[in-house]
Amino acid sequence: MSIAFSMVVNFIYYLLGAVELAMLVRAVLSWVAPDAYGTVITFLYAVTEPFISVVRRLLDRLSLNANSPIDLSFLITAVLIEIIRIMLSVMF
Repeated sequence: MSIAFSMVVNFIYYLLGAVELAMLVRAVLSWVAPDAYGTVITFLYAVTEPFISVVRRLLDRLSLNANSPIDLSFLITAVLIEIIRIMLSVMF
């Protein structure tokens, strides 16, 4: 495995870790201050929403997220990101 490829894999691994952390902070802040629209909240939504929206659209297409009291797309996205991180750490 080349050094450049290893660097790209490590970058993706840590980038996904940062997205997971941002998702966790977003979830906690949504419980503490659900109606806040500050700079931090806006940044967290801008960073995490591209990942979550893909899963949300898929769940909407399958009609699985319609009457759920929790945001399943958020949970599924977190699990998928963690699975990808585990695969990256094991394979490379």
